[in-house]
Amino acid sequence: MTSKLVDRRIAAAATVRPDSNRLVRVGFIPLLDIAVLVAAEEQGFAAREGLSLQLIRDVSWANIRDRLAFRQFDVAHMLAPMTVASCLGLGSNPSPTLAPFALGRGGNAVTLSVGLYRDMQALAGLDGSEDALTNARALAQVIAARRQAGQRPLVFAMTYPFSSHNYEFRYFMAAAGIDPDRDVTMTVVPPPLTADAMAAGAIDGFCVNAPWNMIAVERGVGRVVAVKADIWPAAPEKVLGVRPDWAEAQPETLSRLIVALDGAARWCDEPGNRPTLAAMLAEPAYVGGSPELIGSLLADRFLVDPDGTVRAIPDYLTFHREAANFPWVSEALWLYAQMARWGQAAFSEDGMKAAASAYRPDLYRHALGRSATPIPILDRKLEGSDRPVEIATTQGPMALRPDPFIDGRSFDSERLADYVARFPASGMPASERDHI
Repeated sequence: MTSKLVDRRIAAAATVRPDSNRLVRVGFIPLLDIAVLVAAEEQGFAAREGLSLQLIRDVSWANIRDRLAFRQFDVAHMLAPMTVASCLGLGSNPSPTLAPFALGRGGNAVTLSVGLYRDMQALAGLDGSEDALTNARALAQVIAARRQAGQRPLVFAMTYPFSSHNYEFRYFMAAAGIDPDRDVTMTVVPPPLTADAMAAGAIDGFCVNAPWNMIAVERGVGRVVAVKADIWPAAPEKVLGVRPDWAEAQPETLSRLIVALDGAARWCDEPGNRPTLAAMLAEPAYVGGSPELIGSLLADRFLVDPDGTVRAIPDYLTFHREAANFPWVSEALWLYAQMARWGQAAFSEDGMKAAASAYRPDLYRHALGRSATPIPILDRKLEGSDRPVEIATTQGPMALRPDPFIDGRSFDSERLADYVARFPASGMPASERDHI
């Protein structure tokens, strides 16, 4: 542990009696959206609630899932769809997991190999300024040309089959008429290995969270063609994953943890705190890497091409604003709709109930009910609206910015059956379903 971390933790611990801190073991993957967890520990928010967070770095989402299930972790930094899948009994170790708190929004991007992107430029006449949908259509042209020439299908990676990365990558391709299960080969690569896999020529593209997309660009092997904000700005990302038995046995600890994370999320959203946050995340114990690169991403500046092209992406990572931490049941149901769309789950009334049970706004409200944080009154909202949406909260009305999907559709969770019917399941191969 570096001296900087030691100094920060000593200062944080000084705010409470050392013997009053309850240890909470937290598993995480080295991505920028661990920011709230890191800030909660390093900036003293956990200590003020009588907690000490033991942040334990891991390499894959399958490990996170299993170590939480086997009680090596108390809680975990977790992909939002993992909790829904667990409550549906999907995957090789579907231990039920709850999501009482979202860790923020943003961070994902679709990165293609430089060679593939240059082929898209040559075939579709791209100059590098095109939007995500135009890029997706250019990709479709390359895929068609490769098929006609008898070349192998492109290989694309995501970090876990039940992940926002998988569904966003698929949504991006499908918006341009690409069938992810028939036109390309989808595979799983852990986030820290994606840039290496692309450099080795093992994959032609990937969707992953920051900073691994920009690392691939800096290394000269990747070109970013879409970010989460292009596909669906409000798409669910990472959550606090909690086992039901731990939540029931440690209700006070869970409430205190949510309070600590709420304070940390608010701190992370303050622009003046971003340089400090970048330095913390760059510590080897957390994400590691260059503080400058991380700082650029936290400042909404994204290097998208090795030629030096930089794209400004407002609110590329949001940690607290606009109810970013609220576990919207409508988001859980959208994730279920994607599982049904892509053949991972059968659609049913019981399935809808199970999917909805993964997100726990009641636990969020119980922890923060007396705080100044605006808490939504309802559990659902219209997702993907192209207009501002006003929601009622405990602190009065809150205006949410438009968050349109790349294909212009919106999602009303009250009409879930109709929504799923519009997207015939592609039929994910059994080989992919059986190895998750």
